[in-house]
Amino acid sequence: MVQLVGSLRKELADSLSACRVLVVGAGGIGCELLKNLVLTGFKNIEVIDLDTIDVSNLNRQFLFQKKHVGKSKAQVAKESVLQFCPTANITAYHDSIMNPDYNVEFFRNFMLVMNALDNRAARNHVNRMCLAADIPLIESGTAGYLGQVTVIKKGLTECYECQPKPTQKTFPGCTIRNTPSEPIHCIVWAKYLFNQLFGEEDADQEVSPDTADPELSWNPADTEARATASDQDGDIKRVSTKDWARSTGYDAVKLFNKLFKDDIQYLLTMDKLWKKRKAPLPLDWLEIQKLACPQEVTGTGLKDQQVLGVAGYSQLFSRSVETLRSMLADKGDGAELVWDKDDPPAMDFVTAAANLRMHIFSMNMKSRFDIKSMAGNIIPAIATTNAVIAGLIVLEALKILSGDVEQCRTIFLNKQPNPRKKLLVPCALDPPSANCYVCASKPEVTVKLNVHKTLVLALQDKILKEKFGMVAPDVQIEDGKGTILISSEEGETEANNSKFLSDFGIRHGSRLQVDDFLQDYTLLVNVIHCEDLEKDVEFEVVGDAPDKAPTPPSAQEDKNVANGNKDSAEPSTSSKAPAEQDDVLIVDSDEEEPSSSTMDVRMDSGGHKRKLHDAETGEASAKRQRLDQPSAADEDDDDIIALD
Repeated sequence: MVQLVGSLRKELADSLSACRVLVVGAGGIGCELLKNLVLTGFKNIEVIDLDTIDVSNLNRQFLFQKKHVGKSKAQVAKESVLQFCPTANITAYHDSIMNPDYNVEFFRNFMLVMNALDNRAARNHVNRMCLAADIPLIESGTAGYLGQVTVIKKGLTECYECQPKPTQKTFPGCTIRNTPSEPIHCIVWAKYLFNQLFGEEDADQEVSPDTADPELSWNPADTEARATASDQDGDIKRVSTKDWARSTGYDAVKLFNKLFKDDIQYLLTMDKLWKKRKAPLPLDWLEIQKLACPQEVTGTGLKDQQVLGVAGYSQLFSRSVETLRSMLADKGDGAELVWDKDDPPAMDFVTAAANLRMHIFSMNMKSRFDIKSMAGNIIPAIATTNAVIAGLIVLEALKILSGDVEQCRTIFLNKQPNPRKKLLVPCALDPPSANCYVCASKPEVTVKLNVHKTLVLALQDKILKEKFGMVAPDVQIEDGKGTILISSEEGETEANNSKFLSDFGIRHGSRLQVDDFLQDYTLLVNVIHCEDLEKDVEFEVVGDAPDKAPTPPSAQEDKNVANGNKDSAEPSTSSKAPAEQDDVLIVDSDEEEPSSSTMDVRMDSGGHKRKLHDAETGEASAKRQRLDQPSAADEDDDDIIALD
């Protein structure tokens, strides 16, 4: 006879009370998960989160109250959960999981790790740490009404990075600076402006009119000459946007007239831009104050959902500039502010600047709520979705602790029931990808770049850290001498940062061995020298890991597919989607995003599998097999779409 403790077999209940588990993230999913764990019988829990509690969290992160605003999420979550189960042993860390203190040995202390994260970099890192420690990982995410849970086990399933993820959508610089045609262009411009004035300046985020815009000249030679001329100082001393703003004392009126009048008038002199477009209309501060009403508002409902008039946004621009100037001054000389969608002055600034630019370029202005959603790439979080996903995480955890890892599934939460009345769709876990540059037995990638133009610093920051998710890479050139190109030890190779790869003998066919000792991760990078990359593209990652040393580009040109600059999928907001597409749509977001280490297939009316194509990129997604294949008559009812 089976002994039960509550609803669990005694053996399983004993296992729960004895095992140690790690929860990474104490936000929307994390709060629900911690509550579920202690009520299920888990006794030894450690939780880590770097974030503090914000007022905006209180509508769905139920472990927090107004009195907790500003405090550590992990610590408050621990205190709240202990009220459910005072006998539980919970340890809270107000820290980043990417801190070197949390090394492979730390992860080996746990029988199971559960992710409740909100960003891809941390997900990649935890994925690698669990692979290195050979600890099962339950990955999860939500996006609005959609959700997903999957299990990752070394050697048995795909890891989080087996399937390539699209990068965040980007726009040409000349579109942002000269010819915006959509609200998102103006919002990106406003975020760039925030960084240029108050944050870390980035040459790639310039907001002034682009005199090298290829549209300005129909003669390629003239375009090249104009671009070259724009990079030269001549007799003019060029001053950065931040230095100029400081010289004015961050005078809001001068900033306004420079950005929304002088720069626009300058754009109008580029007459070729406006032959087939509606020309922008400059704004003058004094004229606006004379003619308009600051209280002009359109729309009803909450304040954040109302749209002000031009005068209202000009006043908001002025107030936000003054507030940000004071915040910058309080931080001292050389300080910088960091863009945060939850920082009211920063959000006021972007809302005002973006809307003023929208008005100039004849677009309908947006509410603060809409702009915050677009600026933060946010899909509104739904408390119920978080609760469902947290419950599914615990169910998968019970399978693992029962020794039934083979019974684990990837489970998708649908937006609405499909024709067969299903909200939850289980799928078999895929095996590891042989070409994964993380979990393959010998991880290897091929990168196209120009060795004469790529700096060592760019290799470190943009390729190894940003693209391949490393934390502290060490790079050795396989040149027979063991030349150290990059060292994670501070100061050892900083002199190399400003040199080009070719300065170290790196050329077409060179191989670099990259080690990240924190992640216990080694990657072999094959270099393909390429001088004809697309404009503004610094490097490309060849789609499949090579079976041998790289061959000349001419031989591989037709075989290799670059995956280094793809647009991210956006969630559909249409209420008229075809019935056959109502199962699952998984996207990347800045909220508790779906992990989507898997991609899925559609069934056509004839019962044949066919690859889905990403609406943004036009590329075919990888296949995913469904469990318990339905009969041909039912196949259209169980479609799954997973985009990440």
